[in-house]
Formats: sequence, C-alpha cells, structure tokens
Amino acid sequence: MKNITEIEASELASTLSNQSILLVDVRNPEEVERGIIQGAMHIQLAMLPHELDKLSKAEAVVFYCHSGVRSAHAADFATTKGIHSMNLIGGVVAWLRAGYTLCPKL
Repeated sequence: MKNITEIEASELASTLSNQSILLVDVRNPEEVERGIIQGAMHIQLAMLPHELDKLSKAEAVVFYCHSGVRSAHAADFATTKGIHSMNLIGGVVAWLRAGYTLCPKL
C-alpha cells in the first residue's frame, strides 16, 4: 500500500462539490447507521470486489472508514484495478475532529 494517494479532511471538504470525485464509505452497516459524509455511497469493504463496476466511471474515488485502515485497503485494491483512488487520512475520526459533520444515510 505504498502508492496510495492520501487526502486530508480539509482538502476533501473543499473538493466535495467536484462532480468527478466519488466518495465511498467502506464501513460496516452498523457504523454507517451512525452517519455518513454527505454525498457518499456505501459499499462495505467485503463487497467492494463485487461492486467495483459502480466506481468505474468516476475520475477519482475517495475511500473512507472509521480510522483510515480499511479504506487504505480499499484504495489499494481499487488502484490495482485501474481506478484512481485516494484514502481519507484518519477516516471519520479525522473528519469529525476537523469540525465537519455526518448526515443520516439516505
């Protein structure tokens, strides 16, 4: 996982309006029930290989989880499949510490 591009919460927040970036939450359903970053889609990490086609049209995909470990694995996997992927450093924990919020999953 040496070649994964990482993105900080503040940088992600400033790029969320960019339609070419897809935000993917790879946490478990129980975690997502507590809230999700607005605009994100939920694909549990274990299901990523089966749902990879949902990501193929995005210019870039930013993965996140609780602390950044599972999303680093997701970004690494997607990168090996030719998808430009990034990992949110520190995950939801860093997002919340930076003062951003979560919203209910739609």
